Amino acid sequence: MMNLSYLLDILKYTVAGIGIVYIAFYLFRPYLDRAESLQLLELKKTMSSQTLPLRLQAYERIVLLIERINPANMLIRLNGPGYSAAELHSIIVAEVRDEFQHNISQQIYISSGAWAVVKRLKDDTLSIVNNAVKALPETATGLDLSKTILTHLHQLEDNPYDMGCSLIRKDLEHLF
Repeated sequence: MMNLSYLLDILKYTVAGIGIVYIAFYLFRPYLDRAESLQLLELKKTMSSQTLPLRLQAYERIVLLIERINPANMLIRLNGPGYSAAELHSIIVAEVRDEFQHNISQQIYISSGAWAVVKRLKDDTLSIVNNAVKALPETATGLDLSKTILTHLHQLEDNPYDMGCSLIRKDLEHLF
């Protein structure tokens, strides 16, 4: 009988202890959750203060990339006297690809929408240049290619490079 009484006492104390621990945990849980939320918020704040300068720099570099692959700017920079259309075409294509490859790591720090704009502008630039060179005879000069490219750009209703920069700026506004 004493063993049974002893076992019942152990069982009562165990159930009471588990109940007290459960109630204590239930009462302290909001405080624990709040402390965890504060720690998470502090971590995000620290991460943001470290990554924000990198993200801003990435957006700056992307705008610079757009300006550098803009044919109006690129042709001034690359056009040399005496180039044939085929030579200038090769130089332009290489320049656009090099600029893109040089800035490809920036996609880590910018939004996927902004990166899609950059890729689209690169592809459109290559398409404009390729179509322009195809429209010219093989004996065409680099100056003829430049004129054809710029004429095509001026025929567009909206300048895609200005629109791309505008979209990048709008995307950047979401950071603030």
